[in-house]
Amino acid sequence: MLRIDDAIAIEDWELTEQFVRASGPGGQNVNKVASAVELRFEAERSPNLPDAVKRRLKRLAGRRWTKDGAVVIQCDETRHQARNREIARARLAELVRAAATKPKRRIPTRPTLGSKKRRLKAKKARGEVKALRGNVSPGEE
Repeated sequence: MLRIDDAIAIEDWELTEQFVRASGPGGQNVNKVASAVELRFEAERSPNLPDAVKRRLKRLAGRRWTKDGAVVIQCDETRHQARNREIARARLAELVRAAATKPKRRIPTRPTLGSKKRRLKAKKARGEVKALRGNVSPGEE
């Protein structure tokens, strides 16, 4: 069981781990040992996630979200299979934890009178600079 917070816990049957050959450091060992992990979490069918968390998770996961509603996390950072497995599980927990936090509702603010005046004054000055760049007539040379 992967515990996310007090309310959310992911059961072991919801996670599927597949070990594949990794790229990167490891020398000849890379060619014969499957040390990279591909962790698959069936998020769409998970009974432990509320619908709001599933929607936020889908948005946060991005390309890691598959068409059938699973989150796939790959890890091949280290040469050790067990360490890669821990890292992948930690990444999944962090992703679900981020999806579980409800975003603050933005309250739109209005610009102050001073900022409006400063903006208009800057626009006026810029317009005057541009007005001075006009074409020179032949008689003024």
